[in-house]
Amino acid sequence: MYDYLIVGAGFAGSVLAERLANIAEKKVLIIDKRNHIGGNAYDYYDQAGVLVHKYGPHIFHTNSLEVFTYLSEFTEWRNYQHKVLANVDGQLLPIPINLNTINAMYGTNLNSDQLTTFFGSKSEKKKEVLTSEDVVVSAVGRELYEKFFKGYTRKQWGLDPSELSSSVTARVPTRTNKDDRYFTDTYQSMPLHGYTRMFEKMLDHPNIHIMLNTDYKDVLGEIGYKELIFTGPIDEFFDYRFGKLPYRSLEFKFETHDQEQFQQIGTINYPNDYEFTRITEFKYLTGQKHHKTSVVYEFPKAVGDPYYPIPKPDNAALYKKYHDLASQLQSTHFVGRLATYKYYNMDQVVAQALTVFKKIRNKEILVN
Repeated sequence: MYDYLIVGAGFAGSVLAERLANIAEKKVLIIDKRNHIGGNAYDYYDQAGVLVHKYGPHIFHTNSLEVFTYLSEFTEWRNYQHKVLANVDGQLLPIPINLNTINAMYGTNLNSDQLTTFFGSKSEKKKEVLTSEDVVVSAVGRELYEKFFKGYTRKQWGLDPSELSSSVTARVPTRTNKDDRYFTDTYQSMPLHGYTRMFEKMLDHPNIHIMLNTDYKDVLGEIGYKELIFTGPIDEFFDYRFGKLPYRSLEFKFETHDQEQFQQIGTINYPNDYEFTRITEFKYLTGQKHHKTSVVYEFPKAVGDPYYPIPKPDNAALYKKYHDLASQLQSTHFVGRLATYKYYNMDQVVAQALTVFKKIRNKEILVN
C-alpha cells in the first residue's frame, strides 16, 4: 500500500515525490509512460558524447529564491545567461527587440530615450490589448511585428497571432536598453551535471519506488494507494469526456557536426524562413568542452506529444469544464502544465508543486 501514487516523473511529479517521501515520510510510487525520469527536461549524452536535451532546449531561470534554493539541494549550478538571435532579412539580430536590434537593423545610433520615441511613433494604439498581435503592434508597431513575431508565432502555434491570447507574445518583452539577454530573472543557471542527474538525486530515497515504461491505467487495479497525484493531460484523465484539449507538439531533428562550434550563439530563431522555428546548440547551454557539437532543429506540429497548451478563450472554457470536474475529487491532485492546462515555465511548475505539497501537509496536520 502506497500513500501516494504519482503519475508522471517530470518536475511536478518528482518534486512532490521528493517532498512527500523526505519531509512527510510517505511511501510513494511514481509512474511514467516513458523509459526515463525527468519528463521533457530529460537530457542524455548522444552517440558523439555531447550532452543534449531530448525534448528541446530547457533553460532554467527564476525570480523565486524558494524554487532556486530548493533545487540547489539536488544540483550544483553553472551560471548561464541565454541569448537569442533572430535571422531577419539576412541579418542576425538580438531578440527580445532592444536598442542593439534597432540600431543594427536600421543603421541608426539611437539612445534609450530616442528609442522610446521611435517605438511611440511606430506603435498602433489599441483600446484593448486582447491578442498576441495587439501586444506587439501596440508596443513597437506593425513592421517589427511582421519581421520578428508574425511568422514565428504562426509556425509555433499554427494560428495567426490575432487568434491567440496576449499571454503568448507578452512572454517576449521589448526593451529600450542594450540588455540582450533573453531572460532577466534574478537566478539564471543550468544544472552543472545536467537535468537527469538532478532528477536522479531528487528521487533517490528509500520511500520512492519508480516504475517506467508503464501506463498508470494498466496498474490501477493492481496497486493500492491512498491518494493520487496526476501530472498528465487532464482531459486524458477524464477520458476526453468534454472533448480533447488542443495542444501544440514538436518534432526534433538532431545533428552532430565534426567541429567545435556550429553557430555564434545558443539559439537562432528563424521567424520568416524554413519550416523550423529555431536551431539550438547545446554546448552553449551546458558549457561542455568537446571537439564535436550537436544541435537541434524544432518543427512545430499539430499532432504528437502534448507540449504547449494553446491559449485561446474557447480552450480556456473547455479546460474549466475539466477543472470543475477535478475539483470534485477529494483524493486526487492535478499538478503541472498538462494537468492544469497552463503554459508554465519549469520554475513555475516547481513552485506549484511546492505549494501543493504545503496544502497536503497542512490538511494532514489539521486532520491529525
